[in-house]
Order: sequence, then structure tokens, then C-alpha cells
Amino acid sequence: MTTFLSDGLRLAGVLHRTDDPQAIVLTGPFTGVKEQVTGVYAERFAAEGFTTLAFDHRGWGASEGRPQHEDSQGKLADLRAAVGLLAADGYRVSVVGICLGGGYAMKAAATDPRVAAVAGIAGAYNSPAFFAERMGLAGYRDALRGMLDRYDEVLPAVAAEGEAAMPGEEPWSYYSTHSDNWVNQVTRGSLHSLMTLDVLSARPLLPPSLVVHGRTDDYCSPELAEALHADETVWLDCERHVDLYDAEPYVTQAVAATAGFLRKHG
Repeated sequence: MTTFLSDGLRLAGVLHRTDDPQAIVLTGPFTGVKEQVTGVYAERFAAEGFTTLAFDHRGWGASEGRPQHEDSQGKLADLRAAVGLLAADGYRVSVVGICLGGGYAMKAAATDPRVAAVAGIAGAYNSPAFFAERMGLAGYRDALRGMLDRYDEVLPAVAAEGEAAMPGEEPWSYYSTHSDNWVNQVTRGSLHSLMTLDVLSARPLLPPSLVVHGRTDDYCSPELAEALHADETVWLDCERHVDLYDAEPYVTQAVAATAGFLRKHG
């Protein structure tokens, strides 16, 4: 275990150090904690020789901050702090994000020149313009208004049935069985952060970039993954979004593609 500060908040993480000069900072799914997806990938990349840091963003898991609240700018500040921690030790640092973390990884890499390369795995490359086009502008703005009007209320993060931030059997199947250090709750204001996060605009500012994505993904759009126009894109034959959380052979394929890319560009 390790701790470090971001905007005065103490963040909890797991640091795997190696003698290799390359390091990876990991950031993961919406509501996720280091005992879940980022922890799996951190161990796998460490086995490939990289130094890795998986941590709980502010407000999640064992870290300080407003509990169960998605703070987009705060998460980007956390990533700057994590990159700084490893850069100060002389590592060449890349950022790898899974699910929503893929979007944050791209946003962070676009504005931090210490990031040598970036990769998103099953990433959410959100675009408010994309959402508004498909929902209709009036529908999009009405949805945002509802989130703002009930900003501080909480709802389940996942539910097999009924209302939740991530409804349906698929997210429930993962989070209901991976709940260590995790709370099934999120603020409604967090949904406003999701719906207004603009990842695609970061594309012209990126260092070498990789997207690894499932051809079928009902939760993070393959269309947006393609629209990011990363320097390299690897398509995997997944049937579900969460296949890239912990299912084989997909995690092994994602790790191999990402490790190879970072060795070349990181």
C-alpha cells in the first residue's frame, strides 16, 4: 500500500515497483476501486516488468474526498498527482485507463507533457455533442437539468432491475461479485459529470495513443472508440463490456497489445 496527496486529499494506492524505467498509472471504471479492474491490470502489467500504480480516486474506496461522487476535474488532478509521483522517481510514465478511465486517461495525457504514451481499454470516450445528437438537444438538456435539480441525491451504482447509474444484468454480474472496498452508491450529480465529459476534443493533443476495444460493447460505444482515431486501434471479439474487466482470453490480449505498444512508444 502507498498513499500520496492530490489537492491536499490523501489517496490510497498499490504501487508495484520494478527496476524497469517505464511505469504505468492506471485509472478505471465509473465508481471503481483499486481492488477491482485496475488492480487486475496493475498486477498483469507488473508481471510484464512495468512499475504500476493503481489507486482509489478521491471519494472512492479508501481515499479521502466527497464519498461516492464523480468529480471530473478532481479525477484529472488525481492523475496529475499520480504521474508526478512516478515522474519524480525518474520513471517514463504512461497512463492506461479501463472503461471510463479510458476517457480520463486520454484527457490527462492531453494536458500533461510528462505522459509519454496513453492507452484506453474498453474505454468510454464521451462526447456531449454525440449524446445530444442522439438524444436530441432538448432531451439532452432536460436530462442534465434533472441531474442538477437532484444533484446531491444518491442512487445505486448498479442494479439488475430498476433504477441505477449503470442498470442491467451485465454490470450487476461484475460488481455484485467484486465488492471489496466498494459501495453500491453514487450521487446523481455524478451522472452530470459523465454526460458533460468531453474526451474526443483531446485527440489533437495526445502523445502516442492506443485503443483496445471490444467489437461488441453495450456500455462504452465502439463508435466513439473509433471516432477517437487513436494512433493504433486493436479490436477484440468480446461479447460483453465486462469481458475486458477480468475474462480470458480478452484480458491477456489487452495486456499484450498494450504492453507492446508502450514498449514501443512509452
